Amino acid sequence: MSVDRMIYVCDRVGDRLQVFTPEGKFLKEQWYEKNTLNAGSVWDIAFSKDAQQKYIFMADGVNEKVKIIDRQTLQELTTFGDGGRQPGQFYGVHSIAIDSKGNLYTTETYEGKRIQKFLYKGMAAVTKDNQGVVWPKK
Repeated sequence: MSVDRMIYVCDRVGDRLQVFTPEGKFLKEQWYEKNTLNAGSVWDIAFSKDAQQKYIFMADGVNEKVKIIDRQTLQELTTFGDGGRQPGQFYGVHSIAIDSKGNLYTTETYEGKRIQKFLYKGMAAVTKDNQGVVWPKK
């Protein structure tokens, strides 16, 4: 549930995110990666920690990415991550959460079996469709 009390429902196999009022009235929906087979693309969401919750972070387990979505339009702005077992990569990214400081946590299923933490560094303009693996290089 968002700060404005809208209810967001992840339809994994249907590859869509749906929005409802607290009374259950359907408002809107958006499909993502419609050709994703098997377990689907919309696994879990978390809202950004700004007062308006401007962004939705979406775990896409089959395509092994985190999507950043504009909450008002439900349009995908960018993604990050890629398939793999190295830091910043995902192997079945399953759940997603944001703490009170804005840090993002992901969990992985199947053979991933881990938690990753991505530190909040502030908000900036989106510069490209896919950010790739966003783990700092040493």
